[in-house]
Amino acid sequence: MSVLHNWEQWKQFLDGKLEQAKQGGVSENVISDVAYQVGDYLAKEVDPKNEQERVLSDLWNVADEKEQEAIANMMVKLVQSK
Repeated sequence: MSVLHNWEQWKQFLDGKLEQAKQGGVSENVISDVAYQVGDYLAKEVDPKNEQERVLSDLWNVADEKEQEAIANMMVKLVQSK
């Protein structure tokens, strides 16, 4: 099963990648920018695989750019909270 099919696995996957980036010296600003780019790509190119991803996709698609940046930053916070 792909990490895209299970919400908890998806969050764990993102958390691992976030930790790798931080350990590699990537700044919070760059992490935020990348989170925005990933969110934009996923909303445009990837069919949501679960209910949580569908909600995020729907929110992303009705949001303006500033709101999308906020969604991306909230996802970063979400995967960091344990």
